[in-house]
Amino acid sequence: MSDLATSRGSAPLYFGVRGDRLAVSTLFLVNGFLVGSWAPKIPVLMGRLDITESIMGLLILIFGLGSIFMMPVVGALTAKHGSAPLLKPATLALLPMLFLLTLAPELITTALVIFAFGGLVGGMDVAMNTNAVAVEKRMKRAIMSTCHGFWSLGALIGASLGGLLLGAMGEFAHGIIVTVAATAAALFALPLLAQDQPTPEAKASTPLKFPRSPLPYLVGLMALFSMIPEGAILDWSALYLQKEHGASIELAALGFAAFSATMAVMRFAGDVIRQKLGAVLTLRICGGFALTGMMLAALAPAPEVAILGFAIAGIGISNIVPIAFSAAGNLPGVPPGIGLSIVTVLGYSGILVAPSAIGFIAERTGFSPVLMGTAALVVVTLSLSRLAQYANFSTEDD
Repeated sequence: MSDLATSRGSAPLYFGVRGDRLAVSTLFLVNGFLVGSWAPKIPVLMGRLDITESIMGLLILIFGLGSIFMMPVVGALTAKHGSAPLLKPATLALLPMLFLLTLAPELITTALVIFAFGGLVGGMDVAMNTNAVAVEKRMKRAIMSTCHGFWSLGALIGASLGGLLLGAMGEFAHGIIVTVAATAAALFALPLLAQDQPTPEAKASTPLKFPRSPLPYLVGLMALFSMIPEGAILDWSALYLQKEHGASIELAALGFAAFSATMAVMRFAGDVIRQKLGAVLTLRICGGFALTGMMLAALAPAPEVAILGFAIAGIGISNIVPIAFSAAGNLPGVPPGIGLSIVTVLGYSGILVAPSAIGFIAERTGFSPVLMGTAALVVVTLSLSRLAQYANFSTEDD
């Protein structure tokens, strides 16, 4: 913290919680809520535009390309200027995107809005993870899993509410309600953000270049091969349950909702579990659950069993990503903004870009073989699990 203009110090309390922690947690909730609201909208969007899985896969790819474009840009800027100056405009610009997508009349306009939507989701993600690392350092305790728990809680609310609103009130009402709710939460949180701008000396000495250390790239691979299964569930679980199991839109929305629910519960417990077991063992246990859940979902004989599989997968994937992000923000010799931008670009390729390929493959093979293939990728993450040691947060100075 010596290179930050603001020190650890005490922070104002709101509802018994530090303001900076409450702010970043709320923004994780908002980001997850908007992404979760996007998941049940995919089948509706396909029907309104009359497009196939392949075209939808291209739109998802465009979403991912927007994020991949913005993540390194925001990462470099946060390394130079701090996360708060980037997080505020990214959040405000993101808020109306889902409603604008509802208004998009045809394919080209839809693609442009989706590119902007993806870019702002990705940019906000890098900035809020960097802000969470800054709060961790001020508090001298891990909070990353809890922050990601709020993301999952937001995704759960967005997916569950989205299925109900789309089924009962239609796409337009869904877009309005989601936008108003997200805006209210964001406007509460933004004034309370941790101001983590570096001192002029630290700003001048921060090189905006790719680090030579292999560590951020390896941590990024660890994140990548755990987030491809998450991306598959986010973008394709609803269609998988509808197309291959004959589920209604309300039941199909529960696939990602069940995944998000178990993920949220385990992420809220993740910081305590990591403290007791260590990051390496925690990650390995999570990997076992992820493999089991994905295979159960892939081989399920009924939609309810598939939803159970997605729930078990949520238990497994829950703390792999927060551990990877905490490690990325604490790598030796790598500025947190740079490390996090590399890991988020590689990791979120799995949740943003890879699902487009899944759509192309699934159109020809069905979703079950694809889900089994994504489960196998978790083995790669397990093989890199020793890198999780950098997420073991020291409390010796508490």
